[in-house]
Amino acid sequence: MPHANPDLLNPDEAEFMAIRAQGNGGQNVNKVSNAVHLRFDIHASSLPPAIKQQLCGHRDQRISDEGVIVIKAQRFRSLEKNREDALLRLRELFVLATTELPARTATRPTRASQRRRVEGKVQRGQVKALRGKVQD
Repeated sequence: MPHANPDLLNPDEAEFMAIRAQGNGGQNVNKVSNAVHLRFDIHASSLPPAIKQQLCGHRDQRISDEGVIVIKAQRFRSLEKNREDALLRLRELFVLATTELPARTATRPTRASQRRRVEGKVQRGQVKALRGKVQD
């Protein structure tokens, strides 16, 4: 499966919570909640089990050990735009987590690159050898 369709995500299953944004905003910043916390529970969602497993196995700091995706959106000054931004980032994470990367083929360094590496190490060693105390 190359990647799952991001349309499988149901925005109604995401929980939004308005919070106060950090950073600049003048007098308005402490009064208006413009940032958004999006919480998406993978296990409680209507996604197919195979996709749930892929999402939970994806290594991302936004996915908790309990299988909850938490995204904080505060890029814009309006709550609606931050809400849209959070949903967009959830879709991007979903596509990234469900895309299978091609298998890596092992390669070996060329003889010339090995030689250059060793020569560089020798040269750095010589520079460091000259850093000793000065003898009178």
